[in-house]
Amino acid sequence: MALVMHAAKTNKNAFKTLITAEYVGVEVKWAEKFEMGVSNKTPEFLKMNPIGKVPVLETPDGPVFESNAIARYVARLKTDTSLLGSSPIEYGHIEQWIDFSSLEIDTNVLKWLMPRFGYANYVAPVEEAAIAGLKRALGALNTHLASHTFLVGHSVTLADIITTCNLYLGFKVMMTKTFTAEFPHVERYFWTMVNQPNFSKVIGELKQTEAVPPLPSSKKAAQPKETKPKAEPKKEEKKEAPKAETNGDEEEAPKPKPKNPLDLLPPSKMVLDDWKRLYSNTKTNFREVAIKGFWEMFDPEGYSLWFCDYKYNDENMVSFVTMNKVGGFLQRMDLARKYAFGKMLIIGNEPPFKVKGLWLFRGTEIPKFVMDECYDMELYEWTKVDLSDEAQKERVNQMIEDFEPFEGETLLDAKCFK
Repeated sequence: MALVMHAAKTNKNAFKTLITAEYVGVEVKWAEKFEMGVSNKTPEFLKMNPIGKVPVLETPDGPVFESNAIARYVARLKTDTSLLGSSPIEYGHIEQWIDFSSLEIDTNVLKWLMPRFGYANYVAPVEEAAIAGLKRALGALNTHLASHTFLVGHSVTLADIITTCNLYLGFKVMMTKTFTAEFPHVERYFWTMVNQPNFSKVIGELKQTEAVPPLPSSKKAAQPKETKPKAEPKKEEKKEAPKAETNGDEEEAPKPKPKNPLDLLPPSKMVLDDWKRLYSNTKTNFREVAIKGFWEMFDPEGYSLWFCDYKYNDENMVSFVTMNKVGGFLQRMDLARKYAFGKMLIIGNEPPFKVKGLWLFRGTEIPKFVMDECYDMELYEWTKVDLSDEAQKERVNQMIEDFEPFEGETLLDAKCFK
């Protein structure tokens, strides 16, 4: 009998097991036609878990419930996995972070979330305590991650899988960018994890919430009653026309999308799409064609060039994690595609790997909306290219063409944003 997961397909606690299964190479199937509130109340389900909670994993040897226990069970199905550590102390640290993320992060996220979705009564002091507890936990996690890529050791363990899944609901529905900006290492860690192939295969595409859900209002049903008929015949109908005109003017203004400030800059002789096309189409004589063409097109009054250096290169101990980190950054920079071109280099043939980049932005400064909306920007040191310095201009040339060795080192990878 195959392993069968009984839960809704959006259940973040079921994700723990499915991601673990991807790492150990074990197949787990979803239970057919599972319906929360129905399937988990059947006699058959209650035999597997008497209190009717999900997830439950059906195995050839019997059912297992409680999400962390299920994930541990699947992790132990293969003996050649490093998910549980390679020594007693690593195993202890893995268990430590599993308990920490469950008791300090997941518990406080749920205490904050449930009243706002109508699953519990809202009590302001309780919410305040949950938020304070969550911030305390994220602060501790942030301190640890300032000097660690993973929670334990130098590769993904069960601690990373369970902690990421416990952070998932927070990032998805409760914790806005403003909230998480205080914990940059947690942000970096979370987005690095969810962009790992074995994670993204299970979780899919994820966007951080832009707002905390409002509290359910019990007054909504009463509001129509308060608008009594008296108000309508007296003044509203006769004065409706002038009011409509005023309101119409006020409503019409927001309808067109506000222009990006960069669209209001004076026209530039440099057409960014022309440069991107030249870059993409140049296959030979790169220096003579693309690089020469770049400087002929470049408009220092309409565009600016910037070097960036990753602040935490000492953490880049695993090549694929470092490359995924850069890939995630480029993905989140999509909001600037109309106004930017970038090259990111992963440098070195052994860890720690260095990450350095070159960016061309519309305008003479880094666009404010990019700094505000792409959290990765804070993880880099940004230096404006001095165009009067020939050495810096040559460095620009080398970064555009993926010159190797770059600054005396080999390139592990080079990624382009265009």
